[in-house]
Amino acid sequence: MHVLILGGTTEGRVLAGLLHDAAGATGATDGAGPRVTSSLAGRVAAPRLPAGEVRVGGFGGAAGLADWIRLHGVDAVIDATHPFAERISFNAARAAATAHVPLLALRRPGWVPGEGDDWHEVGSLAEAAGALGGLGGRVFLTTGRMGLAAFADRPEWFLVRSVDAPEAPMPARTEVLLERGPFTLEGERELLARHRIDVLVTKDSGGAATAPKLAAAREAGIPVVVVRRPPVPAGVAVAATPEEAARWALDLGRGPGVGPAPGPASAPAPGPRPGPAGQRATDPAAGPSMEG
Repeated sequence: MHVLILGGTTEGRVLAGLLHDAAGATGATDGAGPRVTSSLAGRVAAPRLPAGEVRVGGFGGAAGLADWIRLHGVDAVIDATHPFAERISFNAARAAATAHVPLLALRRPGWVPGEGDDWHEVGSLAEAAGALGGLGGRVFLTTGRMGLAAFADRPEWFLVRSVDAPEAPMPARTEVLLERGPFTLEGERELLARHRIDVLVTKDSGGAATAPKLAAAREAGIPVVVVRRPPVPAGVAVAATPEEAARWALDLGRGPGVGPAPGPASAPAPGPRPGPAGQRATDPAAGPSMEG
């Protein structure tokens, strides 16, 4: 069985390790364990590579992905991309339907506000930029390096944190901080104080690795502009953890007599499932993530 993981997240890397270990435990050459290929978009200069085979780069849209699936004998696809990688998730749904292979979306649970939070939820980066008026003048912008153009015309001062250096256009008054999570609560407290931050902008990426900034903002009474995540494509099954996704793939590999593991991966779902998605943003059980 050949499993294609559309990766680039910590969850995708953990999933590849779980499936690779399963193949090693059974001996992949006897057909009992899955062959695992992870595909990375190539947007990060030095990504942390997962176990198993790795390819880097795009596919050329949904049609190109469907062709790649057929050419390489892929039996199942798991979309473990960032919750905001809307285009590749849409292409994955179309490609899987075209190639007639099962598709699962692996999505870490999103954040929810806790007592004392001052959240302003918006639907896009453009809306986030528009929401800044009156909230503050020194902005901690943690939405990743790809969407800075939405804030290019804003008059506020911005501290932009990303894994790789951003490119123009970006706000005129910008300081760039190149760091990769996980981050600590103590570190985020110090950062907010040192830069005199009075408003935070973030995507609802979920996970524990970048959640301490939310707790630090709550303690400091700083408002947070949160960009809501896009929904998973309609009809795509969803798993909340790498372990659930691994069970789904391994059950598929056991043949038609064995159905997918119970839980969210066993039935189509229009978006992240309820339950774990309601965890507090500071709950370590939400799992790690990369910022942006």
